[in-house]
Parts: sequence; structure tokens; C-alpha cells
Amino acid sequence: MAEEARAQIDAWKYAYGFDAIRVVKCAIELEIPDVLESHGSPMTLSELSSAVGCPESALYRIMRFLTHNGIFTKKIISQDPLLFHYSQTPLSHLLTRDNMGLFVLAQAGPSDKQFGLTAKDLRAGKGSGLTPTTDETTVWNPRVDKDFEKLFRDYMARHGKVVASTVINNCPEVFGGIESLVDVGGNDGTAIGMFVKAFPWIQGINFDLPRVVRGAPAIEGVMHVGGDMFESIPKANAVMLMSILHDWSDEICIEILKKCKEATPTNTGKVIIVEVVIDEEGEEDEYTGARLQMDMVIMRATINGKERTGKEWAKLLNASGFSKYTIKHMRAIVSVIEAYP
Repeated sequence: MAEEARAQIDAWKYAYGFDAIRVVKCAIELEIPDVLESHGSPMTLSELSSAVGCPESALYRIMRFLTHNGIFTKKIISQDPLLFHYSQTPLSHLLTRDNMGLFVLAQAGPSDKQFGLTAKDLRAGKGSGLTPTTDETTVWNPRVDKDFEKLFRDYMARHGKVVASTVINNCPEVFGGIESLVDVGGNDGTAIGMFVKAFPWIQGINFDLPRVVRGAPAIEGVMHVGGDMFESIPKANAVMLMSILHDWSDEICIEILKKCKEATPTNTGKVIIVEVVIDEEGEEDEYTGARLQMDMVIMRATINGKERTGKEWAKLLNASGFSKYTIKHMRAIVSVIEAYP
């Protein structure tokens, strides 16, 4: 593995290591180790879901992460890859409340009120795609803490810089023939500025909320436009969604994708999606753990957002009315999806 790729993976592990602790804490709060221990034999997802009172879709994501990290095991029990059961491991035996479970809960401390992930949240439907009791859009309302909001925006700009560099270096062909490109949710324009510099034939449009673009710096070849992606998106040859859709439920993603489709020419336009694509069927690669960890971050920070598999992306794009799509995988956490009207 290239040294740069290894460094990127290690950085993600350090950045999101605390989320792994939160997921283990949730598993103990849901009493998953205790339920498996009491059952005395492997359990299907349906059986485990019923026993711990957590919707299957959210529980599946939790267990996918935990089995990847060796805390539980998963075994296919028929020719159907969807039929499998979970079992204890020597480590999960220690996480029962009779052993070290309560100690782990005490060490993890109370749940974060702003970005918590608790058994109560999961049982209420968080991360399951069920209709939430809280409006999804409240997650992105202006924060009371202005210093934290600035920190978050600064982080998003740096994150956009890293991801844009990855796309430029690995998929330059994606930008051939594009005369105008809208970066939806482009923050201060860092990413679109990099694309315009790398591909100078492109006229860039940085599109974000008015209060965000109001303070954005002037960037050669880039026009800042304020607006709401749920209402309309500026017209262009192509629309880019970079680390946007994983924040939202399938229903809201379809709404956003339809707006993007409307903004591009029917015969020549396209929507470029830069997101994680989880591969559950092929060989695991060096980025699999980071992708699953990112899914836990999104589950914690949003109401119904998630990192998606290739099949889940296909379902979204088909439901949004796109005629075809391609997925370009890179030696990176994210992939590039090109969707055509």
C-alpha cells in the first residue's frame, strides 16, 4: 500500500476513534452481548432486533461495524447472503454486564447531547430510515455556539480540499467537456476553486446558503451563489454533490437529486456524486474499516443519514429518474458516481 494511502487511513482512525467507543457503548446499552449470552446460540438479525428493541436497518449497520472490528462474528447460514446469524466472541463475552460491560459504560461517560448515539435514540428509529420525531433539517440549523460553527466550517473547507485533490488526481476524465459546474453545499468555495484551477475550461459556481457564501473569499473563475438546494439549484452543465447526500434519508436524497437533475441539460448534463460506497459483496480493501467507521459517524451526527452500498446508490438514482450511472472507485475512502439524466 502506498505510504500516502496508509497515512490517510491512520488519520481517519485517530480522528474517529472515539466513535468506535460510542458504538461499543451503544451495543452494551442495547444489551446485545447479554442477549446473545442468554440465548446460548447464534441469532439472526430479526431475532436480535426483536430481543433488543432496535429496528433491523439501524441494528444491521451497528453490527456491520462491530463484526468488522472483531467484537461479534457473522456467518452466512444459507445460499441467500441476507440470511446470516451473529455469535459471541471472547471479546463480546467480556462486554456483558456481569463482566466488564458496566465498566465500559462508566468509562465512556454520558452521551453527548448535541451529537449523541444512544440505545434510546436507536430504539426510537434513529439511523433506521423510519419517520423521525425530529425534522432532519434541524441538524443543519445555525448553531448557538458561533465559535464551534466557525470551527466546523473551517473543517469542512479542509475536508473539501483533501477530497477535491483525490478526485483531481484519480478521475480527471470526469471533468472533460464540462463548461460549467455547480458545487452544491460548497461552503467557502475551496473545492470548486481547486477544480477550476485544475480544469480551467470550467466556469465554477459555489452554491450554499446565503449566510455561508456571504463571507466566502473571491476566487478566480468561481461565482458564489446563495440559495437553498431544496428549492432550486443554479443551471449548469454538471452539478456536484460532494459529501452531501450521506447526511440525509433516502426520501430527502431523492428530493435533492431531482433538483440536481432539473438543473442540468437533458442530453448532455450529469450529476457528479463524491461519496463513500460500501462494498459488502466484493473483497474488503484497506479502506473498508474507515468507510464503516464513517457510517457510524454519520449515524451519530444525523437523524437518518448513512453511508450507502452500491445497491443503495442504484436504488436512489433509479428513484430519482436518472437513465444510467457509473461508479469509479479510487484508492481512497470515497468513490465518484456519475449520474446521467
